[in-house]
Formats: sequence, C-alpha cells, structure tokens
Amino acid sequence: MTLQEINKICENSLISHLGIEFTGYTGTTVEARMPVHSPTHQPMGYLHGGASLALAETVGSAGSLFLVDPTKFNVFGMQVTGNHISSIREGWVIARATIIHQGRTSHVWDVEIRDTDGKLISVARVTNAIVEKKTEK
Repeated sequence: MTLQEINKICENSLISHLGIEFTGYTGTTVEARMPVHSPTHQPMGYLHGGASLALAETVGSAGSLFLVDPTKFNVFGMQVTGNHISSIREGWVIARATIIHQGRTSHVWDVEIRDTDGKLISVARVTNAIVEKKTEK
C-alpha cells in the first residue's frame, strides 16, 4: 500500500474530517500531519486531546496496515493511551509512530506528536490487534 492509496481510502472518514494526511512511511515508522484549527480545537481554542489521540491511533493503525497483507488481515485498535505535554492553538501537528513490537497477532506503536518547530505536544502508545479475515462460505 502506498501513501497515496492510504490517503485515498481515508476519504470521507473521521481521518479526513480531522484533516489528517499521511506524509511518510518506512518499514518501522509512519508520519502524518493534522491542522490545528477550529475543527480540531476544544472550546477554549486549543488542540483537543481527543483529536491528538485520534491522530495517534490513525498513524499507529496505518503502520500496522502497511505491515500486513490487507487482503488477509484486519487491523483493529485495542488500546490507546496518551499524555498531553504542551498546548497549541494553531498551525500543524506532526505525528510519528515507531513500532516497538511486531507480533503475529498484535503490534505496539510509540507515537510522538510535535508542532512544526519540533516542540513535543503529546506522546501516546497504540496497541493493535491483527485479525485474520474470515473466508466466506
């Protein structure tokens, strides 16, 4: 799967509604960016923690999708935990997910979310279940 393909399949989903766009992939990392503006703000005008967690789960899940055969396996987020370190009102945040465990049935990703100057905004850990697709009878 390419970056263009994954951006395309995310159209008309929460991912595209938050403005998340995948920007990079290696065998062990995935990067995406998200705008910080009114749709991703909490009522006081700062980046919403839930938007940060959605971004973290998005890059972690995409990373697992890149590592499996999507015709044979589904990827489901099992757990997302995060800590919000700094706040941001406008601009962009960039998430970088790095795999720390690649098992047969689960993957674990560490995610750092930073602003465009490199300031740490949030950290998260994403655990995904890798589930074999059932064949139809």
